[in-house]
Amino acid sequence: MPSAAERGLAVWRRHWPEYAMESALLGGFMVSACLFAVLLFHPAGLAARWLPDPVTRRVLMGLAMGATAIALTYSPWGQQSGAHYNPAVTLTFTRLGKVQPWDAVAYVGAQFAGAVLGVMLARGIVREMLGDAQVHYAVTRPGAHGVAVAFGAELAISFLLMSVVLAASNHPRAARFTGVFAGLLVATFIMVEAPLSGMSMNPARTVGSGFWARDWTAVWIYFTAPPLGMLLAAEVYVRRHGRQRVFCAKLHHQNRKRCIFCEGKRNSVSGEREAVSGSPLTASRSPWNLSPHHRITAREQIHRPFNIVWRKQDEAPDLGSRACCARRHRLVRVPPRAAVRSDARR
Repeated sequence: MPSAAERGLAVWRRHWPEYAMESALLGGFMVSACLFAVLLFHPAGLAARWLPDPVTRRVLMGLAMGATAIALTYSPWGQQSGAHYNPAVTLTFTRLGKVQPWDAVAYVGAQFAGAVLGVMLARGIVREMLGDAQVHYAVTRPGAHGVAVAFGAELAISFLLMSVVLAASNHPRAARFTGVFAGLLVATFIMVEAPLSGMSMNPARTVGSGFWARDWTAVWIYFTAPPLGMLLAAEVYVRRHGRQRVFCAKLHHQNRKRCIFCEGKRNSVSGEREAVSGSPLTASRSPWNLSPHHRITAREQIHRPFNIVWRKQDEAPDLGSRACCARRHRLVRVPPRAAVRSDARR
């Protein structure tokens, strides 16, 4: 039997593309943050002369970063990796049992590396302009209201972001818009909350800027408040809806990219079914390939919160091990009463 280290190395060898994608996604986010910070806040820039009001420039910064977050989430790499690019998000989904520990370790390491490398790339593009006092490597620091207010603000916005992500990504009709909701929140927080804490919500994002600026002012806030806020949001969601209502760690399910988070579930279900029946469960028959919103372990299942029954209409072709959880069988909606009668017959 392989040791834990050997199992971890095997997982890393299979999933390293997703780790590289996570690193690149956060690196791209940091490049965008640094470049827009120079464009909008450097005193020699056109924006400083044409838009002297700092609030207006902060609104533009929020719109730019919100659009960046949405674009990264729906990019091919974001669709495959899950578009966390935040250790607090990865930690929360790990706590919910949707990310395996070995994957979580690699994701967090890749995110920190990507943030540092992203700022380095931006520094190579704009050079000393990034170090100007008005830009300062886009560092996140507490505002004039102090450390306590900054901690509370980071905790609040992290709680709100994860609450929206969990509510949207696990809703049949809203799931495809999860990335849009998250991007809109990022934009809003930069416009409204940035004067209080710098608007981080992301330990890796803070380290990426602080590493090159050599500025670690109240860095403990950004390592504690975001994870606490998101873990609290997850706890509230689980207590209200149950752990079974969290289906996957991806922010965007509706795509044809492979899903390393559902891979473990698929293998686990296949093993359990094979142990009972004596025959292997193919990928096309796995309940994790049917839908990201409805785990169907038999011919049909009532999704009680929406009072909907989803039934297999016909067999789908074998989707293979690279299929994401969003590639599904053809499902049809049937009236709830028919489901009740079907349950009674069984």
